Amino acid sequence: MSYPTTQLLIDGQWQDAADGRTLPVFNPSTDQEIGRVARAGKVDLDRALVAAQKGFETWRDMPAIERSQIMRRAASLMRERVDANAQLITQEQGKPLAEARAEAGAAADIIEWFADESLRVYGRLVPARGNLSLRQMVLRDPVGPVAAFTPWNFPINQVVRKLAPALAAGCSMLVKAAEETPASPAALIKAFVDAGVPAGVVGLVYGDPGEISSYLIPHPVIRKITFTGSTPVGKQLAAMAGQHMKRVTMELGGHAPFIVADDADLDLAIKIAGAAKFRNAGQVCISPTRFLVHEGVAKAFAEGLTKRAQNLKVGDGLAEGTQMGPLANPRRIEAMQKLTEDAVKKGAKLLAGGERGQGAGNFWQPTILTDVPMDSQVLNEEPFGPMAAIRTVKNLEEAIAEANRLSYGLAAYAFTSSLKNADLLTRRVESGMLWINTPALPSAEMPFGGIKDSGYGSEGGPEAVEAYLNVRSVAVMNV
Repeated sequence: MSYPTTQLLIDGQWQDAADGRTLPVFNPSTDQEIGRVARAGKVDLDRALVAAQKGFETWRDMPAIERSQIMRRAASLMRERVDANAQLITQEQGKPLAEARAEAGAAADIIEWFADESLRVYGRLVPARGNLSLRQMVLRDPVGPVAAFTPWNFPINQVVRKLAPALAAGCSMLVKAAEETPASPAALIKAFVDAGVPAGVVGLVYGDPGEISSYLIPHPVIRKITFTGSTPVGKQLAAMAGQHMKRVTMELGGHAPFIVADDADLDLAIKIAGAAKFRNAGQVCISPTRFLVHEGVAKAFAEGLTKRAQNLKVGDGLAEGTQMGPLANPRRIEAMQKLTEDAVKKGAKLLAGGERGQGAGNFWQPTILTDVPMDSQVLNEEPFGPMAAIRTVKNLEEAIAEANRLSYGLAAYAFTSSLKNADLLTRRVESGMLWINTPALPSAEMPFGGIKDSGYGSEGGPEAVEAYLNVRSVAVMNV
């Protein structure tokens, strides 16, 4: 399948940047340039903002049932185009084709769920305390045009988790997607355009992230910001939004603990750990990273996870049988090298991997570290790669204390056969999402988001729609 040149979407029209500038797109499996993407300038952004305001006024006043029908058509188109969209994801992002198909297919489910949720955006009547001629109403209105900033690791998923609830609420959205992975977000947006979304309701731009964010966030047309990315960048954008009193949803970095109690089903824990850790080469915000394993089962757990890592087939995501693809860019390879060297230097044992793959491409071998000291970088900085750091604990209380030690609070995993332990974990682990004895289940109907330095707001469940609504109080006296 050929790879397209990706254009901007402004006012319902696909177009090049006004000044004709483009950026290169590389296949991380080969390090070869495969295409170009239009680079927006100020002129393009101004036109996109005018269109977003116009689109908002049209979409806001459209009956909810009509908005829902358009969203459902977009979901149907995404299902029809799963294979083609998956090819785009793998070419530009690198993940195995099976994972890319799952991402592209899940987008349709998310759109459909929020299409239905759009029919349930309503307020309430509140009885007056005194005069019965007073009618008190609580109204929920869309906040307005939204600026969305999305990353490269899940180029369709991270856009649709913002776009679907925003459209359900009646907002328009201008998406600044990742320049490294431009074609698959464009394919998602195209499904909405082809489904009949009015011009300006959805826009798509690419360019210099700093330039675009510093222009869009303060702009008076934009009324809400939503961002997925690193905690340091998220804090900068949230601070900028705060200066202009803009609403914000932040889905930021994580450093997910994976707790294994002495009474855990070890086979289940190892199976889920292997699948979760090496999915998308560990480039997942909810990927387990700190493996806190009871000393009584630590050796068996480490041996089992090491065996899974060593048996993974690493290669081009388009190749038959590939189980783990490359990292997204050379910067991630450098990060893996530094984390591995630091951990080993401080006393950790390297059980598997710890080196880059042979030949071209950003390949890193699945890495297992054990006896990892507390002051190692990998236990304190999000690795965002195929690296598992195992540390033994004496009891569940010690595991929970270590899980809560860092400022991150996005996701956590735990394994135990005790209801008492499960209850303690439920109450004490400080994370926005906790999965006990189960793989991660980030479905459309459940809240998705973190606490502490991992952000605020939700990109799932009814809470996601609420994030795009203003709540207003209106009282009318009949005279």
